[in-house]
Amino acid sequence: EAARLASERIWLPRFSLRFLSSPPHFQQEFTSLDEKPKFPGASAEFVDSLNFIQPNVISGIPIYRVMDRQGQIMNTSEDPKVSDNAKGIRCWRESGIRGIILKLEPGHLGVNPRAVFHPKASGNLELSLSLTHSVCAGRHSPWSSLLPPAVGAAYSFKMAQGDRAVICYFGEGAASEGDAHAGFNFSATLECPIIFFCRNNGYAISTPTHEQYRGDGIAARGPGYGIMSIRVDGNDVFAVYNATKEARRRAVAENQPFLIEAMTYR
Repeated sequence: EAARLASERIWLPRFSLRFLSSPPHFQQEFTSLDEKPKFPGASAEFVDSLNFIQPNVISGIPIYRVMDRQGQIMNTSEDPKVSDNAKGIRCWRESGIRGIILKLEPGHLGVNPRAVFHPKASGNLELSLSLTHSVCAGRHSPWSSLLPPAVGAAYSFKMAQGDRAVICYFGEGAASEGDAHAGFNFSATLECPIIFFCRNNGYAISTPTHEQYRGDGIAARGPGYGIMSIRVDGNDVFAVYNATKEARRRAVAENQPFLIEAMTYR
C-alpha cells in the first residue's frame, strides 16, 4: 500500500506538468508581433525602427477640377449640368451675392474703396458686397477669431435637428492664426455641420505662403483634426460648385465638418 501511494504522488505532478506544457490546444505561442496598440488618442501600429515622418514624403493633396484652362469639361460625369444659365453668370459676375465675403482690398479688384458699400449700378462688385452684408450678421469679414463662433452656430443647428449647415469663408492667412486651430478642433470633436471654405491666394493680404507655413497648404491639416477635406481649383466655378454642394449635403446628413481649400491667385 505504501508503494502504491508513493507511485501516485509521483504520477500526479508529472501528469500536471504534461497537462500544462505539452498539448498544443491548451496553450498558444505568443510573440511581440501580436501586440496591438491600445492608446485612446491615435490609431496606429507598433514599429521597431526609429523613423521621423518627413513632411515632404507624403505626396500633396490633389486639386479637383472640372474644366481645363480652356473652359472645356474634362469628365462629363462631373458636369453639374446647371440648368439655369443665369445662375452660372451670377456665380461668375456677382461673386458676393450668394454669401461670399471677399477679404480683399477693393483697390486690388479695381473698385473704388469709398464706393464699396454704396452701390450705383446692378452687376457691380459694390452691389454684390452690399447685398452680402445685408444678409450676414456682424460687421466683420470672417477672420480667424470668428471661426469658433461659426462652429458654435453649427452646433446650435445640430441641436435643433434641422437641415441647416454653416459655411465659413476665410483665407489662408486666417488659417495661420491660433483661433483657426480652435475652430477646426471644436468642429471635429463636437461633430458640427459646418463647411470651412479657405481661399488660398498664395499671399493672404501681404504675406506669401512660404512665410506662413511649411506644410502642404490648408487642406492637409484637415485629416489631422479628423475633418473631411478636399482641395479644388478656385478658378473653376464648377469645381467649387460641386465640392460645396456635396460638402453641404453630407455635413447636414452626417453631422460632421468639411474643409474645402480653393486654390487661386492674389
